[in-house]
Amino acid sequence: MARVTFLYPKTDESTFDMDYYTSTHMPMLAAALGDDCQSWGADKITSGPFEAIGWALVSSAQAFGAAMTEKGAEISADVANYTNVRPDVVMGDVVR
Repeated sequence: MARVTFLYPKTDESTFDMDYYTSTHMPMLAAALGDDCQSWGADKITSGPFEAIGWALVSSAQAFGAAMTEKGAEISADVANYTNVRPDVVMGDVVR
């Protein structure tokens, strides 16, 4: 199992619509992943260099890559609907 994490940096000009993110964007990502998405979540960050963090547990990094090959352009285009910053994306294997 792998976890993909989306780190949204906080700047003086950054905006983030958590309602849209959790009601539309992340469900869109989960639908693109299909059965390969085990779960997903989002955190509103109250301190530090990030405004928000989103994550998805997926069956494998390869499954995530395949879904992004097919639906990545649509998912990336949706980012502008909830934020004006680009996330840092981190992929890792779940150890525990």
